[in-house]
Amino acid sequence: MEKLRRFIQLVSAFIANCRLWITQSNPIYTGPVKHICFPGINCYSCPAAIASCPLGAIQNTLASLKTNLAIGKTSLGLYILGYIGMIGAVIGRAPCGWLCPFGFLQDILFKTTRIRKLPFWRPLAYGRYLFLFLFVIILPLLVTDAAGYGQTWFCKFICPAGTLEAGLPLMLIDPGLREMAGKLFFSKTTLLIIIILWSTVNMRPFCRAICPLGLIFGFFNKISWLRLKFHDDVCVECKACELICPTGVSFADGRDDINSTKCIRCMRCLNLCPGGAVTIEFSSSIRKQHHESYSGNTK
Repeated sequence: MEKLRRFIQLVSAFIANCRLWITQSNPIYTGPVKHICFPGINCYSCPAAIASCPLGAIQNTLASLKTNLAIGKTSLGLYILGYIGMIGAVIGRAPCGWLCPFGFLQDILFKTTRIRKLPFWRPLAYGRYLFLFLFVIILPLLVTDAAGYGQTWFCKFICPAGTLEAGLPLMLIDPGLREMAGKLFFSKTTLLIIIILWSTVNMRPFCRAICPLGLIFGFFNKISWLRLKFHDDVCVECKACELICPTGVSFADGRDDINSTKCIRCMRCLNLCPGGAVTIEFSSSIRKQHHESYSGNTK
């Protein structure tokens, strides 16, 4: 299944960035498909991107909410909320493990570099909450200009995927932008370099310590239609699941729930567990089993 996942990641990255007719006069695609959000971190301003980033769409909605309400527009971002909710309710955080181009890049960096790997400091995982609530929700919503508009704080000041997919390519396409590059561009480029280097010694550091979209999808892991189940009665305590988990979910020793917000549903633990202690379960089948069990008890 790991080879299948890699293939799907590659195809997904190409589909999200399949615009090949890039020109200096028209560097960013703004056609009708751009109104659709891609289920992963993929920058709107990437010259090759044909879809929007859901994280950017959330920030844009919140940044313009105050002004829209003031002029009577009821643009509350229900589309993007429904879109993320629908995906999360069905497969939880699986888009991070199977579809996200920036997640794919981190996987490749970690696997192909022969640098000594280091343990990930678990408290850094709480950084996701800071970036989600502060940079994606609070600052775009509350810090506004005289006209009532906010900024896309995470996209503008943090997102390394935006720097890689949009900032650097646009600099190459438009010489005028290179002359305008300032401290913000260099600070974001530095952050990108740090994330790239970090990805060679830790599995998916951006996903584990920073990514707000992954955290949003992760909130659905315990209630989604697709879930994982850990059978501790057949676990042989080999800790293989902990060693190969790209986001460091430690469920065999009880530190985490197998459906933790950190789980990206890559299914590596399911495939590599020698005791078969990890299985897939679906909510519909659970209800059916519960109904059959209840019916049997009432006979």
